[in-house]
This record gives sequence, structure tokens and C-alpha cells, in this order.
Amino acid sequence: MAKAFASQGDMSEKKISFTEVGEGLYAFTAEGDPNSGVIIGDDSVMIIEAQATPRLANKVIECVRSVTDKPITHVALTHYHAVRVLGASAFGAQQIIMSDAARAMVVERGQEDWDSEFQRFPRLFEGHESIPGLTYPTTTFSESMSVYLGKRRVDIMHLGRAHTAGDAVIHVPDQNVMFTGDIVEYNSACYCGDGHFADWGDTLDAIKWFEVDAIAPGRGNALVGQDMVNAAIENTRDFVESTYRPAAKVAARGGSLKEAWDAVRAECDPKFADYAIYEHCLPFNVARAFDEARGIETPRIWTAQRDLEMWEQLQG
Repeated sequence: MAKAFASQGDMSEKKISFTEVGEGLYAFTAEGDPNSGVIIGDDSVMIIEAQATPRLANKVIECVRSVTDKPITHVALTHYHAVRVLGASAFGAQQIIMSDAARAMVVERGQEDWDSEFQRFPRLFEGHESIPGLTYPTTTFSESMSVYLGKRRVDIMHLGRAHTAGDAVIHVPDQNVMFTGDIVEYNSACYCGDGHFADWGDTLDAIKWFEVDAIAPGRGNALVGQDMVNAAIENTRDFVESTYRPAAKVAARGGSLKEAWDAVRAECDPKFADYAIYEHCLPFNVARAFDEARGIETPRIWTAQRDLEMWEQLQG
């Protein structure tokens, strides 16, 4: 019997922080759990990332209500993963925004992702019985769109593939602040199980081009100041490259998934073993890196059963 996923035993309560990253802009963070963002406009509020359940989304709403009583009218979702989107109903927003590619992934693999993530990381689905179903957007875009919260312009853009094929970033030009979703992390492992390793670095370069003054990353503390922003971008790049490179070398010589796992651990453990959710992400990261290196362009759909089969193979 294979041992349980590392995340299945992670039941500790995480401390919530609510950090102002620009005027009227906030990062909701929780020690490596999924972050959310808040953009306060002239007469309304946009939320970035909806959390995994309506109950968890209410923790974000409590923080919002500590700084404004303006109505929440928009929810922007950077990608399709269950822990980011299934709490959307709690906000009562008029518009839920995703990229076209992210919506297509909800249709193609949203239920499988929900089932898989619930099995892997039960603590993140506190109040799961309150989820009304899959979250579909009311509004989609291909490359970019702008939303005006009164006079405040919010640009929502697809800059390239990275964490998923449909990743979006949200940029607020008047403060030069960006919400990157899981393209950028800080002191937290990147989840690469649905990623595109060959593209991730180019997408990081596209983010870096903006020379933003602050980033609210997908996980980890808010990044304030260009030095901290650039350090996090380069650290994310190192994590992604350090995961892919050893797996690709094993794949090139016809080695096994287990050999790729050992090679990635040898490279990554010394640098990243103390990062949040590192052990949780690692098997999925190795499996995807090994697939991409063998020419599997589109990430295979994770199901609860595939998760277990992969994990058993790595334990063998």
C-alpha cells in the first residue's frame, strides 16, 4: 500500500494576512495556501481568485469588508483549478472572467480536476458541501481585455502558457501592480502538473517587462518593491528549470518515471525542500516534466485514479 500524499496529512490552520500592495489593492495570503487579490475601484470591487469553497471565500469577503463596503461586482480567475474557482458563488458578482482557454479547460477537465484535488488536499476544501457545481465564466477573452471600475482601469491578459495553458494575469496600471496567479510563487513550490515547462520562462519574461512595483503571487507573501518582485520571478524560473532539466535528461536516455523522480529530487531538494507544498507538488511536477520531455505537448488530465496510479509507481 503506497503511503498517502503529503498534502493529505496537512490539516494545520494557516495564518491569514491581508496586505496592501498599492492604493486600494490588497493581497489575501495564508502561509502557502492559495492567495486571492482585491481591487477596489471608484464604486465597486474586483476579486482575483475565488478560493476552493464558498466558506473559504467568505474569509476573503470578511477582509474586504474591513476596508470597504463597496459591492463586489467582478471575479477574475487566472486559471481553471478547483482550489481557485469553486468558491466563486459566494461573491455574488455580476461578472466572472476567465480566458477562453481556461473556460475550455473547465469544460474538458473541470470535474476530474475537482475530484483529483479534493482527494489530494482535503483541508483546502473546508465547507465543500456548499459548492454549487463547476464555476463557468460569464465573460471570456482571447488575448486581453480591460474592465473599468469607475475610472480605475484593470487589464486582464494572457501573456503565455506557464502553470496552465490558459493563465491570465491582472495588471492595475495606475499603481503598476500585478496579480500573477500561479505563474509566480514566493517561498512556495510551483505546481507544474498541468504546466508548460518550455513556455514558462518566456511568460515570466513577459511579466518582467512590465517592471511592476508589486506582485500578489499565487502563493506566498505579497511582493512589494522591484527587488523583491524580480527575486521572486527568478526564483520561480529556477524552480521550473530545476524540475524540468533532470527529468528531461532521464527521458532522453529512455529512463523511467521513478528515475526521473530521483533525479529531480537530487536537484531540487537542496534548494526547495523547505518551500510550502513542496512534497505535495513534486510527484505531479515530475510526471508532467517527464511527459513533456517525451513529446506529450498537452498535459494529460489528472483524475483521482491516475493520481493514485502515479503515486504507487513512484513508491515502487
